[in-house]
Amino acid sequence: DISATSSLCDSAFARPNCMACTLQLRLSLFLESNRVMASSPSATKTPHPTEITLHQKSRELEIAFDDGKRFRFTCEFLRVHSPSAEVRGHGPGQEVLQVGKREVNITNLEPVGSYAIKPTFSDGHDTGLYSWEYLHELGVKEQDYWRNYLARMESAGASRG
Repeated sequence: DISATSSLCDSAFARPNCMACTLQLRLSLFLESNRVMASSPSATKTPHPTEITLHQKSRELEIAFDDGKRFRFTCEFLRVHSPSAEVRGHGPGQEVLQVGKREVNITNLEPVGSYAIKPTFSDGHDTGLYSWEYLHELGVKEQDYWRNYLARMESAGASRG
């Protein structure tokens, strides 16, 4: 069972001009094609999502994977751990500490091929491609990533906003 939802819209029927309904339809079609590719004999062992739910009111993205794991990330967590060069830099030691992102939200979510999603954040950031492998890693190591981020913020005397 594959599904993709957004808690933006409470309509029982898809509305053509509703961003949440459009997002839900795009993600559903994307996850279905992703499921077919993941079940092919040449598919790698990278976990693939079976469900992606954007909870805009609570500013969280929930992802269930085919290995049985389910993660619920805050938008702030995803934003400050963006895999983009803008955040990571172009090499070791070039990372840019992301500050003031506590209230950031995801305003759009686009499928990328059959391997990633590209969120657009409310602060305009939209250059991070979050692969299934990276999202799964973020989920498994979330506490370590978050602890490291908070320590870096404290060292810099910075605020989450």
